[in-house]
Amino acid sequence: MRILLSLIALQLILASGAFALTDDPYAWLEDVHGEKPLAWVKQENAKALGPLKADPRYQKNYQSVLEVLDATDRIPTGGLSHGFVYNFWQNAANPKGVWRRTSIADYQTKNPKWDVLLDVDALAKEQKENWVFKGAECSPGETRCLVRLSRGGGYAVVLREYDLKARRLADDGFALPEAKIDAGYLDDDTLLFATTKDGETKSGYARIVKLWKRDAPITSAKVLYEGQVEDVLAAPATFHSKQGNAALVIRAVNFFESDYFLLAGDTVKQLPLPRSADVKGLFDGAWLATLRQPFETGGVSLPKGALVTFRDGVPPQLIFAPNARQSIESVGIGHDKVYAAITDNVIGAVHVFTTDGKGWSDRVLPLPGQGSADIVSANDFGPEALFSFQNYLTPPTHYFDDGSDKPRAIKSLPARFDGSGLVSEQFEAVSKDGTKIPYFVTRPKNLKGPAPSILYGYGGFEISLTPGYSANMGRLWLSQGGIYVVANIRGGGEFGPAWHDAALKNKRQHAYDDFEAVAADLARRGLTTPKQLGILGGSNGGLLVSTVMVQRPDLFGAVVCQVPLIDMIAYTHIGAGASWVAEYGDPAIPAERDYILTYSPYQNVKAGVKYPPVFFVTATSDDRVTPVHARKMAARMMAQGHEVLFYENTDGGHAAAADHRQNAEMWGLSFVYLAKKLGLRN
Repeated sequence: MRILLSLIALQLILASGAFALTDDPYAWLEDVHGEKPLAWVKQENAKALGPLKADPRYQKNYQSVLEVLDATDRIPTGGLSHGFVYNFWQNAANPKGVWRRTSIADYQTKNPKWDVLLDVDALAKEQKENWVFKGAECSPGETRCLVRLSRGGGYAVVLREYDLKARRLADDGFALPEAKIDAGYLDDDTLLFATTKDGETKSGYARIVKLWKRDAPITSAKVLYEGQVEDVLAAPATFHSKQGNAALVIRAVNFFESDYFLLAGDTVKQLPLPRSADVKGLFDGAWLATLRQPFETGGVSLPKGALVTFRDGVPPQLIFAPNARQSIESVGIGHDKVYAAITDNVIGAVHVFTTDGKGWSDRVLPLPGQGSADIVSANDFGPEALFSFQNYLTPPTHYFDDGSDKPRAIKSLPARFDGSGLVSEQFEAVSKDGTKIPYFVTRPKNLKGPAPSILYGYGGFEISLTPGYSANMGRLWLSQGGIYVVANIRGGGEFGPAWHDAALKNKRQHAYDDFEAVAADLARRGLTTPKQLGILGGSNGGLLVSTVMVQRPDLFGAVVCQVPLIDMIAYTHIGAGASWVAEYGDPAIPAERDYILTYSPYQNVKAGVKYPPVFFVTATSDDRVTPVHARKMAARMMAQGHEVLFYENTDGGHAAAADHRQNAEMWGLSFVYLAKKLGLRN
């Protein structure tokens, strides 16, 4: 069916003058688990892995990445709930990982005493399943927890209930068979859930939300809401605090707009929220949300990007309105405070907001500056909160706040590479339309002439790239004399929704122009040359690097393209592609198809053009983007005579790696490839 749909989509472009249907012989690769496509994958994997793993740097890279991933001195990042910190931990002894918890008090010590709740390795061995842990959440009374397990790392999961008292998966608890599932506890004995087993949207997600009482058969679960097939999804969202429990049913009309329905008893009532609201949680009876678009109601004007409250019968209230260079990156709701990680020119700080019922006070927490300050977790049932700080040369540190607004450092990641000879700087490039595009450069202080460089970007879905510490980049690239560059191009969220909207749909080319402008600016500054400049991106970032590779092959020396979107004419019929129409546009609509065709890499790559060598990395188990895009683009480029390597891992889902060993392999291969092609020597 998927092949047929893809062919139908391709037929739509005949009138536009693009390649004819018979010119695309690679639709057979869309059969993700088909015998013939998997034989092709096996053949191409051998072609890629042979020369890359034969390079003496590969094993060194692999061991270096694995050493960092398995290190026992990593920060055990966790979520606060009641009196506990919950954490998922993978290491050499437990590559699939253990789910565990410790007390908040003990977490602050150097060596917490962890209570292992679930050993995923032991469970996988016992059940002879390739389980990948996909998260857990506990009931408000912390009697039981929902555990999500994926076969191979895909988005589809098996839902099981864990008995905290018995310390094991419950035989008599809530359970749902493998599917794409959203679920949460309303209370200890009531589950809200949506599963694709009950019906799917065109995007491949659930569209029916149900309420299920403990000890009742699942057939008795009451339908609370049924969304439309054209929607992205319908899902429950549950909220718990000392004030009680609450739940919403969320109808995602598209990727950026939702309707919200409040659960009252066993029925739901739509809340008068704008579709542009992104609800963050419940605080003192008011719904907190950020706004993707301006909103006016009852004489109150609320700006785009603002953090606001909505309460029944009361005009909405403004908490914080960012300026043109600010962005609200995340929101954490604590017992009696609201926290927001807010960037200013891509540099972060954590603000704490409190209210007297009439207005809101705002103060900035005393965390380090010139990097990313983020919210790790806020306790719904107590005053505690966890924060973090890092930048390109400063390893992450976690800060604990007991409610006094005086966070103190409790855990720091040891340096994974020597940064004393490095410097991190922020520059600006000027894009084609005159817009100034910020970017960060991390390089040797004593740089003498242009050097091999990696340029990374994303530019989509309002996702920001803020300064972050990368042990892999430091060990395998920076310490060898290379340069690392991160571009804050339009399409991301670095300057709020407006920065994202500037590259939405028919304005998509702005993101590619921005990335190309940064590449050119690097050469202009003498930091690198086109043949020394490699580009790296995954998912939407994979679309980014494959697009600019095709548009401006003269700017780049090598490309690593991971789990990408590439065939943008057929993307709505591949994986969860239909859910991203609000981002890219719909190729079934002629006007939107026309602008998509101007950049879609799969339709624009040509024989006879000298493109930089490219390495595609993907995963068979990726059920979100799927390996289809990378497969087809690699096959087309190979047939056209271009220099291409292709590697498809079987596990890992959209991350392309399910455990530390697979992660080390993926990055070991990627860095060897870039070093070989860009001339980095060690």
